Amino acid sequence: MNGDRMYRRGFRFLRARWRVVARLAAWSVLESGQTFLTGYALARALDAGFLAGRATVGLGWLGAAAVAVLAGAFGTGRVYAAVAALVEPLRDRLVRDVVDRGVRDADRGALSRLTQQVEIARDTFAGIVMVSRSFVFTAAGALVGLFSLAPLLLLVVVPPLAAGVALFVLTLRPLTRRQEAFLVADEELAAQLGAVCPGLRDITAAGAEEQVAAGAQERIGAEQRAARSLARWGVLRVVSLTIGGQLPLVLLLATAPWLLAHGVTAGALVGALSYVGQSLLPALQNLIHGLGTSGSRLAVVLRRLSPGDPVTTPDAGLEPTPASLPVPTPSTASAACSAPPAAVTLSHLTFAYGPSSEPVIENLDLSVPHGTHLAIVGPSGIGKSTLTALMAGLLEPTGGSVDVRGVPGARPTEHRVLIPQEAYVFTGTLAENLGHLRAGAVPEAELLTAAEDVGMTALLERLGGPTGQVTPGTLSAGERQLIALARAHLAYAPLVLLDEATCHLDPEAEARAERAFARRGGTLVVVAHRVSSALRADRVLVMDGRSTAYGAHEQLLERSPLYRDLVGAWSGPSQPALSLRDPDGVDAVAGAGLPRDGRHVVAYGPVGQMKTAGDLRDGGAVGGE
Repeated sequence: MNGDRMYRRGFRFLRARWRVVARLAAWSVLESGQTFLTGYALARALDAGFLAGRATVGLGWLGAAAVAVLAGAFGTGRVYAAVAALVEPLRDRLVRDVVDRGVRDADRGALSRLTQQVEIARDTFAGIVMVSRSFVFTAAGALVGLFSLAPLLLLVVVPPLAAGVALFVLTLRPLTRRQEAFLVADEELAAQLGAVCPGLRDITAAGAEEQVAAGAQERIGAEQRAARSLARWGVLRVVSLTIGGQLPLVLLLATAPWLLAHGVTAGALVGALSYVGQSLLPALQNLIHGLGTSGSRLAVVLRRLSPGDPVTTPDAGLEPTPASLPVPTPSTASAACSAPPAAVTLSHLTFAYGPSSEPVIENLDLSVPHGTHLAIVGPSGIGKSTLTALMAGLLEPTGGSVDVRGVPGARPTEHRVLIPQEAYVFTGTLAENLGHLRAGAVPEAELLTAAEDVGMTALLERLGGPTGQVTPGTLSAGERQLIALARAHLAYAPLVLLDEATCHLDPEAEARAERAFARRGGTLVVVAHRVSSALRADRVLVMDGRSTAYGAHEQLLERSPLYRDLVGAWSGPSQPALSLRDPDGVDAVAGAGLPRDGRHVVAYGPVGQMKTAGDLRDGGAVGGE
C-alpha cells in the first residue's frame, strides 16, 4: 500500500466518524481558551493592574487565568474520551483484518500482528491525534491572543512560525520514508541475529561462518546507511523547530524597543513572550517529534496490517533455511574416507579462554584411529566440551594443532559434525531439519531409515512424517536431541562429535542411538555422562585438569583413580561402585581415617557421593591433604 492510498483511507476513516471529530474539536476549544487567557490575562494584569498601581485588578486577571487552567483541564479530560471513541474503532477494524487474513491465508504472523502490531498502531494513532490537535488549537488560541494584545506582534511571530511549520511539512514525507527504511532495516537485522545466535555452534560446525557473516554484515550496512540518511533529514527537523519555535522569542526581544515605540505595551510584550515560550514552542516541539517519529512508525505498521499488501514480519521465519548453509557432498566424504587412518590427531594441544587464564587443556597429544568409538569423561567443568569444540573447529587452539583426517583447518562439514547438548532445530519441515547437513533433498527412504536407527520413529509419526512441520517451541529437549542425532546420522562427515547430545534421553534411547552410529561407520566421539556410555566405547579419555588417561575401560579401572571414582559415582544402588579386585576382597574405597588420594568414593556415604578430606567423619587429614 503506497503512501497516497494510506492517506486516502485515513481521510475516509475520519470522514465516516465526523461526529466524533466534531466532539473532539469542541472540547479542544476549552484548551484554546486556556491558551488565550494565559497570555492575555498576564498582559492585562500588568498593564491594567500592577503597572497601574491597581493590585486588585492584577490579581483578578491572574485569577481568571487560573480559572482558565481549570477549564482547560476539564476539557482535556473530555478530549481523552473523544480520542478513545476515535481510536478504538481503528483497533477493531485492524483486528478484523488481521483475523480475516490469518484464517484465509493461514498467516503465521497473524498472532504477532494481533497482539503487538495492532496495539502499536492503536497507541501511535492516539498519540498523533493528540499532538496534532494540541498544536492546531494551541496555535489558534495563541495567535488570537497576540492579535488581541497588539496586531504588530503577529508581524514578528507569524513569519518564522509559518516558515518553521512549512519546512517541517515539506520534510515530513521524505523523513517518514527514511524513518520507515531505518525501522525495516533494524527489524531485518534483529531477525537475522535472532536466527543466527541460537545456532552459532551449528553454523561454525557446518563451516558457514563466512556466508552467515556476510549476510549479517549486509544488514548491518543497510541499517547504517538508513541511520545516516535519517540523521541528515533529522537535522532539518531541528532546524524547523529552531525557526518556528525559538526564533520568534529572539525576534520579540530584538524588536522590543521598536514595538514599545509603536504602541505595544510592556504587558503585551510579556504576554507575547508567554504565548511563544509557554504555548507555541512546546506545541510545535510535540508536533515535530510526534509526527516525525510516531507518524512513520504508524505508516510502517498500517502498511503491514492492511489486507492485500505484502507483509514482512520479523517473527515469521526467523530460523535459517537448510539451503543457507554449505553442506558436504558424497564426493567430499569419499575423499575424506580415503585419507590417512587417524580420524583426529591432537598435537601438543593447548587452550585457554584468555591471555592471563590458566590453560583448560595443556600439551595434549592424542591420535584417534578411524572407526574408533571414543568416550570422553571427567568431572564437570574440566574441559570436555572445550575439547569437542576444538575438534569441531568452534575454538582456535592457543597452542598446538587439531588435524581431522590429516587435514589441518579443513572445512568442518567435509569431515566432522558436532551435536551439542542443546540441540538446534528450526521452523520448517522435518525433512528439512533432518537433511540440514546434506546437499539437496534427502530421499524419504533414507530419512525413514535414519529415524528408525536412532529411535525417533514415534516422533516422526507424531509430527506427520517427513513433510510434517517442526515448531521448536513445542518439542521437548529429548525430542530436539533425537532430531539432531538423526541429522548427524544422515551427514556424510566421517567424524561425529556428541557433546552430551543424549543427556535428555533415557539410558535405553541413548544406547540405541550410540549403537546406530557404531553401525553407521566412521568415528564417534562422545562426551559421556553415564557409565554405560563409557562401557560401550572402544577407548576412554579421562580428563583430570592438565593430566589425562587414555585406554580401554578395564585398563583405566586399574590405573586411573579418577576413573574409578567416576565409575563409582555413576553406579546405581544395585551396582558396586568398583570392581572387587583387591586380594583381600575389599573395595578400593576409603573409610574414615584410611589414607587415600582424597578423591575416592567414601564407603560410608551415599552411593556415588564424593567426599573431600574435610568431609571425613574423623576430621583428619587424608593423604597429606
